[in-house]
Amino acid sequence: MKIIIQFILLSFLLVSTVEARSNYNKYYSNRHLSKIEKRVASVSTVNKKALREAFRFYKKNRYKQRLSKRYIAIADYTKKAEKKRLYIIDLYNGKVYQHHVAHGKKSGAKGGRVWRSSNKLNSQMTPYGFFKVGIKERVTAKKKYKYLMITGLQKSNKKVGLPTRFGGRDVVVHTAGYVKSGGRSYGCFAIKPRDRRAVFKRLKTALLYSYTGR
Repeated sequence: MKIIIQFILLSFLLVSTVEARSNYNKYYSNRHLSKIEKRVASVSTVNKKALREAFRFYKKNRYKQRLSKRYIAIADYTKKAEKKRLYIIDLYNGKVYQHHVAHGKKSGAKGGRVWRSSNKLNSQMTPYGFFKVGIKERVTAKKKYKYLMITGLQKSNKKVGLPTRFGGRDVVVHTAGYVKSGGRSYGCFAIKPRDRRAVFKRLKTALLYSYTGR
């Protein structure tokens, strides 16, 4: 009898796993997303307000904005640069991947946290709000940084990610060696070069929430 029960349980787990994996190409239900949010809140150090707002925005906008079905990300700039404050959340199982991310030169001290943020052109500050990360990997002309474009999803940041020739602010997610020492960008989401593959793979089309405590 015990063997039969174990067989039934094993069969159920296998079926559940197959079904879950088959849903990788589908959007998860709000119920599932709420469970993942609670799980992440209990095991990670991400700001709880930022986590709540990110999931709320994702639930409301995932279809309209065609956001990633698998990942969302939060750059928690209420933490210092020495911390791995870029949180990439797997919406399937709640696993959290953490990486270092730089902030803008005029947003805070080197190695510190963000005290000021702005979406304005030439502010050299970290932008705030919700963004969608692009899918095509590119290379900057001068410094040969590898990068992904981003697009602002709100009225307050709709010009972020647009070329300057169109009145936009050219902010991207890019690699940079200075991130290792806590260096600062001109507002871009700069990551360590060695993290590129892991970060870019998961961030493509993902919702990115730049949380600065505003």
